[in-house]
Amino acid sequence: MVGDTERFMALPIPGMPGVESVMRIGKPYKLVARESRPEATEIQVGDVIVGRDSFVVIAGPCAIETEEQAMASARAAKAAGAHILRGDAYKHRTSPYAFQGLAKRGLEILAQMRAETGMPTVTEVLQTTDVELVASYSDVLRIGARNMQNFELLKEVGKLHKPVMLKRGLASTIEEWLMAAEYIANQGNEEIILCERGIRTYEPMTRNTLDISSVPLIHSLSHLPIIVDPSHSGGKRELVGPLARAAVAVGADGIMVDVHPKPEAALCDGPQAITTEEVAELVADIIAVAKAVGRPMANPKQNLSAIGE
Repeated sequence: MVGDTERFMALPIPGMPGVESVMRIGKPYKLVARESRPEATEIQVGDVIVGRDSFVVIAGPCAIETEEQAMASARAAKAAGAHILRGDAYKHRTSPYAFQGLAKRGLEILAQMRAETGMPTVTEVLQTTDVELVASYSDVLRIGARNMQNFELLKEVGKLHKPVMLKRGLASTIEEWLMAAEYIANQGNEEIILCERGIRTYEPMTRNTLDISSVPLIHSLSHLPIIVDPSHSGGKRELVGPLARAAVAVGADGIMVDVHPKPEAALCDGPQAITTEEVAELVADIIAVAKAVGRPMANPKQNLSAIGE
């Protein structure tokens, strides 16, 4: 018999044919459950701590398209006060004809972004054969929504001594999401950051529906940190700010947003990317909301210095 977050087993009672007792056997995920570690996990990403004590902003291009585009986005994120850079060299796309990323060249540009800004990076890995290569370039490996239940990939990143960001699947339950995280932890790597990126519903006005309730639920069920991706959740530039503010207010440990110097010309997810000018306004709004709810920003002085210092 299956409950929402617990597992039970029906056992026959000796000497009483047809009568069974029900035994609780606990949650199906053990290592990532709150019971296994009452204190919240903090994950070191470069000089940044991702966890319950502060709020982290991750920003940068959804896809690295050119060196110029990626560096402009990175500089804008740095100047705005973001803490971690995002930028993907490999992209899972619904259409086989869509831009798939620059592969190794994209990773090299990602390394340039980190070298110039001094900020740690997160990027997506799509398949087991690329894990070692991607890990050599990025501080955090991200498992995308479409790969949330790619169990061999989960096992492979679980063997690393490097943080992993795990996005929620397109239509996955919270329990399935935590079970995917358990695959990573089961291999020895408990440096896992969960990312709520919205789920597919019947509503066509947004790209996905942001399940904001997943944030407090995850905090009650697991010791892992959880961030929100307002870019992929709403799929529209004008929704990024409101959803990001909601993420702060509900208690998320951070956000991850897409930034592009010219979203109208983007090769990937342009409609949801904020401009290099808008990212500073977004971070300012985040700081205001965080202050209102008593949530400090992560290492705020670290990334506000001039580029190149």
